[in-house]
Amino acid sequence: MAGFVSPDDAVLAIVGADAVHRVEGLPGETGQVGLTLALGRLRTLGVTGLRVALPAPGHPLGLSGPPEFNARALEAEEAAVCHGAAYGLVPDVYEAGPEHVRDEVVWHVLPVREAPPADVPSLGEAERELAEALREATEVLTRLDVAGSGPVAEAAVDAYRARAERGREVLAPGYPPRAVRVLELAQRVGTLIAVATESGHGGAVSSSEIFARREALRPVERTARRAQVAAYNSVVEERERGVR
Repeated sequence: MAGFVSPDDAVLAIVGADAVHRVEGLPGETGQVGLTLALGRLRTLGVTGLRVALPAPGHPLGLSGPPEFNARALEAEEAAVCHGAAYGLVPDVYEAGPEHVRDEVVWHVLPVREAPPADVPSLGEAERELAEALREATEVLTRLDVAGSGPVAEAAVDAYRARAERGREVLAPGYPPRAVRVLELAQRVGTLIAVATESGHGGAVSSSEIFARREALRPVERTARRAQVAAYNSVVEERERGVR
């Protein structure tokens, strides 16, 4: 959308290891169309960028309405919101292939309200909040001695580190270096929270310790999601402020 890469390169990066992505409900088209055609059509409709939304129950992060779009995005736990035209895209993901190892994605185009997205911080705010939240949660978990541990948690952290080393390019061309730094930290924090959650209750043995652990992790997870959205949306936000 910003002209940094060709449409074909953009489609390859979007699809990644998935089987196929298609778009449904695109103005001027009937039925589902391919992603390359969809990106071109969105540009002709005036779209100059895309924002990401990562909503969760009680937290419409990145959304601006209307309620119908917000409900679909909340169900999917993600959405892309167009900048320059009042449309949003919500994905439906289906397992494909005999081994169900690849996904097929259908993006549904819906009208959105042209308004500031909910609860999205600036990059600077996101970086400060993430560092503070991580420090506070670490202090609480260390004091309670209930951080996730054991071979399962260690294997998950090792797998995350291996993925991070394989794919250092976490954002498309054209993003500011600070966005890359914020996104890498937010993804790392998100992965560690997932590890701590999936490893059960860690060292927590009493109900009060389990509750304290859960309460310590909840604001960190929320802050990590806000930071990811701030990083992904930074190109559009800078363009709106006239930075580039």
